[in-house]
Amino acid sequence: MYGPLPGDQAGPLKRPAPRRYAAYRPGRLPVGAARGHLRLNRKGLAIGIDIGGTKVAAGVVDAEGRILSEARRSTPGTDPRAVERVILELVEELSRGHRIRSVGIGAAGWMDLAGGTVLFSPHLAWRNEPLRENLERLLRRPVLLTNDADAAAWAEWRFGAGRGEDRLVCITLGTGIGGAMVMDGRLERGRFGVAGEFGHQVIMPGGHRCECGNRGCWEQYASGNALGREARLLARANSPVAQDLLAAAGGHPEDITGAIVTELALAGDRASRELIEEVGEWLGLGLANLAAALDPGLFVIGGGLCSAGDLLVEPARKAFSRNLTGRGFRPAAGIELAALGPNAGLIGAADLSRVSSRVRSQGAR
Repeated sequence: MYGPLPGDQAGPLKRPAPRRYAAYRPGRLPVGAARGHLRLNRKGLAIGIDIGGTKVAAGVVDAEGRILSEARRSTPGTDPRAVERVILELVEELSRGHRIRSVGIGAAGWMDLAGGTVLFSPHLAWRNEPLRENLERLLRRPVLLTNDADAAAWAEWRFGAGRGEDRLVCITLGTGIGGAMVMDGRLERGRFGVAGEFGHQVIMPGGHRCECGNRGCWEQYASGNALGREARLLARANSPVAQDLLAAAGGHPEDITGAIVTELALAGDRASRELIEEVGEWLGLGLANLAAALDPGLFVIGGGLCSAGDLLVEPARKAFSRNLTGRGFRPAAGIELAALGPNAGLIGAADLSRVSSRVRSQGAR
């Protein structure tokens, strides 16, 4: 490590109880009022599609966020046209027996503010790709295009852990750290459409090198990759506390992953629990930074690393309270685990497409 852990910094040990306000304040809608513009969008079925690096998951979603039917395909390499054909296959399959009004696509990458073009995607060869236009021509239905983290945050706000909170920040912990914001009932994407890259706030200057090119990014300390890296370092040092980790990886330190550490931690392995606690403390420090900048009412934490549950979240809450600016003299955001699991992306994409298509059709009347 390059400095003291965030949990070692001075501050009160007792976390202020999270509070949510129903009364109107300037710049903030009463809880529930932010959803008023959605009341016309209760009916109809939509298809949500979540495009990942290895699989394309799709589902028919109703207006209450329930998945009625599902289908999956492997992601076909990096060919944009092949991905479009897979999407067409999935929509045709899921449309049998269902009357589908719209299709929502969630994918990792940067979208333009109009939601028509993928500016860049790390998983696929999309560079300034007019994906919405291409798909609307193929599918002959309204198509919404959005970032996968935005789609997941929307789903949690509408149907999951964020229901009832009008200012929500969603953090996704996986290989790296993704993020999205729902503010007063609308996704906040920033001036250029690329907000939410929380994992690349520099939290330790001069720290571990990040794939983005900087050093000390948050995701180098509070992600699944960070957890696996620290476990491998412990095992390579031949530490006696790492014997269970080595055994689980067949004696090969390079095969230790964050998933292995999490599994052992849940089974009670002390070293694995300490590693997850350390990641949780870095998570809490980053959340305190975000609270200082954004002042949300709730952080929802999702992604694969969250299978560790309270082993991760409780250290995060403690580090958050120790590092929160103005601690003890201000309301503190809640920190909760996501409720919708790996289906949040396709649920959110489907619901966003329903909202978008209905709003557009009403505006055209």
